[in-house]
Amino acid sequence: MALSIATVTLVVADYDAAISFYCEKLGFTLLTDTDLGASKRWVLVGPASGTGTQLLLARADGTRQAAAVGKQTGGRVAFFLTTDDFARDHERMRGNGVRFLEEPRHEPYGVVAVFEDLYGNKWDLIQPAE
Repeated sequence: MALSIATVTLVVADYDAAISFYCEKLGFTLLTDTDLGASKRWVLVGPASGTGTQLLLARADGTRQAAAVGKQTGGRVAFFLTTDDFARDHERMRGNGVRFLEEPRHEPYGVVAVFEDLYGNKWDLIQPAE
C-alpha cells in the first residue's frame, strides 16, 4: 500500500469558530465532532468532495499553543487548496467573506491567489495547470 497524508492538525483558538469558517466560508464538510471530555473535542473537517487530506481542528491548550495559532508556519503559505474551477471557487469564497491577500495570478504551475483563514494562516487557492 502506498503512503498518503490523511490528516493534518491545525491549532485553533475556538472549535466552533473554526468549524464555522471552514464549513461555511470554504465549503468544507464537518466529518467528525466528538466530545473527548475535559473540554476537548476530536473535530475533523475536509473538502466536500470527500477526497484529500482532512484537518484536525485542535483547540490550543495553554499559552505556548495559543501563541502558535495563526503562526504555525512562520508566515509562509501553510496549505494548498486545489480546485478544478478557480474562478467559481474564488468568487464563492470572496462572496462568503474570505480575505484574499492578492489578485489571482497566472503562474507556470497554475492560477493561484493567497488567502487567510480566520486566524491569519495563509492558504493558496490554486487551479493546477493542465
